[in-house]
Amino acid sequence: MTRRPLRRTGLGLAPIAWLAIVLYGAFLLYPILQSVLTSLTDRNPLKTASNFVGLDNYAELFTDARLMESLRFTAIVVVVVTLVSNTLGLLFAMLLNRTSANYRIMRTLIFIPQVLSGVIVAFIWRSILTQNGLLNVTLQNLGLVDAPISWLGTPELATLSICTVVSWITIGFSTVVYTASLQSVPPELYEAARMDGASALGRFRNVTFPMIAPGVTISVVLCLITTFKLYDVIAVLTGGGPANSTRSTAFYLITVAFTNNRFGYASAIAIFLLVLTAVVAYGVTSLLRRREARI
Repeated sequence: MTRRPLRRTGLGLAPIAWLAIVLYGAFLLYPILQSVLTSLTDRNPLKTASNFVGLDNYAELFTDARLMESLRFTAIVVVVVTLVSNTLGLLFAMLLNRTSANYRIMRTLIFIPQVLSGVIVAFIWRSILTQNGLLNVTLQNLGLVDAPISWLGTPELATLSICTVVSWITIGFSTVVYTASLQSVPPELYEAARMDGASALGRFRNVTFPMIAPGVTISVVLCLITTFKLYDVIAVLTGGGPANSTRSTAFYLITVAFTNNRFGYASAIAIFLLVLTAVVAYGVTSLLRRREARI
């Protein structure tokens, strides 16, 4: 019995591409469009009808002192976390850039915080940073402090604690990105640099850092985007306190929407945050891409 040859439809991957486009539109473009339309109204879930207010919600953005405070806090966290996670991520990647099984296990362990839920990570760290938590108990047993430190009870220490926790989460991703970038560097370049008498620092400055430039761009930009929308860690660790000093813009957005029931104004904040994140990410990407072209 002879088998009939399969007929070629000529469609190729077109059905999968169309499916991806439909899903992209349904789960990204449509919600954004809906948010834009809602931001032009005074929608309140407690009211049956909403009124068109035009750009009033957007005008309110620039006179909202609490929004400005949340933007300032968000900027601090974004800058600190991006610098710390990328610096330590590159350092860990250079230390763990080996092929043995032990180093692969350590790379996996470093990446674990990245795959865990932010809520779970925040609950773990909250138990560590409380008055009677592991950190204070350890410091007191070592005689380094006489009384428990309120890591989450003062604005400065609460900000430091949030930056530490978020950096701990994002370091794993940066480490993986930099490890992949380091493994793509041809060994011949290092051999040539050694033959020219370059020191370890010279090899890093003239060979390693220029070759991993695309990895730097990816890691920095994705870290920026992730931190701009930070909410879950703050909600569990501090709840925006003390005295609303650790409210990120995303946290303030949720508060406006579900505590104040101002869906229209919250949508305006969401669109503003989306545009701000896109502009910053595009600007940083362009800057780093130009640096890649120079080197």
